[in-house]
Amino acid sequence: MEGSKPINVRENGSSSDGGRPPNPLAGGARPFFGVAASVTTPSACKKTLVRHQSLVKTKTSEVSVEPILSVEGSETEFIPVLRSGAWADVGFRSNMEDVYVCADNFMREYGVENIAGGPSAFYGVFDGHGGKHAADFACYHLPRFIVEDDDFPGEIERAIASAFMQTDNAFAKACSLDAALDSGTTALAAFVIGSVYMQGWQPFWHIDELIDKLHITLSAIPYSELDSLSDSSLVVANAGDCRAVLCRRGKAIEMSRDHKPICSKERKRIEASGGYVYDGYLNGQLNVARALGDWHMEGLKLSDGGPLSSEPELMSRKLTDEDEFLIIGCDGIWDVFMSQNAVDFARRRLQEHNDPIVCSKDLVDEALKRKSGDNLAVVVVCFQSQPPPNLVAPRGRVQRSISAEGLKELQSFLDSLGN
Repeated sequence: MEGSKPINVRENGSSSDGGRPPNPLAGGARPFFGVAASVTTPSACKKTLVRHQSLVKTKTSEVSVEPILSVEGSETEFIPVLRSGAWADVGFRSNMEDVYVCADNFMREYGVENIAGGPSAFYGVFDGHGGKHAADFACYHLPRFIVEDDDFPGEIERAIASAFMQTDNAFAKACSLDAALDSGTTALAAFVIGSVYMQGWQPFWHIDELIDKLHITLSAIPYSELDSLSDSSLVVANAGDCRAVLCRRGKAIEMSRDHKPICSKERKRIEASGGYVYDGYLNGQLNVARALGDWHMEGLKLSDGGPLSSEPELMSRKLTDEDEFLIIGCDGIWDVFMSQNAVDFARRRLQEHNDPIVCSKDLVDEALKRKSGDNLAVVVVCFQSQPPPNLVAPRGRVQRSISAEGLKELQSFLDSLGN
């Protein structure tokens, strides 16, 4: 078994082409560390959004997005150029239980037309424990449950949260039919999506409805607010101890919170659900407070709840031209990297080669050098086509003028010298 494998790489440096993982329950599905490139044709989804030809953007070598609305004289909005890469390594473990997925064009790859324009990208990391069946299952089914949700893409946060719960329940049913699947996984999903969806826009079945909606919107929203519709937002959903860190002009901004049983908020929830924390472990068994799967572990999950939650915690943030890249990784990365340290390291590497795939490998290799004892998986998503710029520390201001009182004292001193 090779120690590390990249996922399929396109000519433009993105790693999301054919980004849909295989169904782990289908016969003959091959093992994989990341996302298998063998599935290239999206299956039919229950929703098909028809996009008018006038709204279809010509394909380019990089995945860029354009605002749906523009107003003459308004400030230019940030248009992200999405480039992603991922790398995984079994590390010093005997089995690989981490998987990941990259989809720079999420709606297109899952057969849903992006009628409103703007970005629609999905990235995920899944850190399995007790086997990798739960991680494989979540990697395949979580994105599918999102696109099939009635609230997608109009209420993206609600759709994501619901998909986590649906994935967990579906895996419980699968395990009830085949006990060999018993396992668990933490999960982190990151979306880059146009703010037009974040504001509650719903898809339209016909172009006439879209035109009517645009007319109503244009007449109802002040010109000063129209440019906000072209914004892009980052939405992160996390259940477990994977982590997402945004680099904003060199500064690390954590977009997720590690769900450890010893955290006060998680401990209160656990105890309120009838569980307990012993030596840092949930019910003395598990070192995370939220996860998908683990239905076989006694007392952790019940049909009406339980101390082990699959409900994700969501964070969202509007992207700006100061946002450079995003790192999402399993806990094996964060065991040896502080968030700011990882951003500093990745930023230097991107300044050297500007390649998110190579940067992902650099992070994994460095984690191995630092003796991380876990499986390793990391995804790097760049928001700019250019490498991060050098940051120049502002020079302190030097006072070059003298006050009237100081001038008077100086004059008195000079006069005294003449006497």
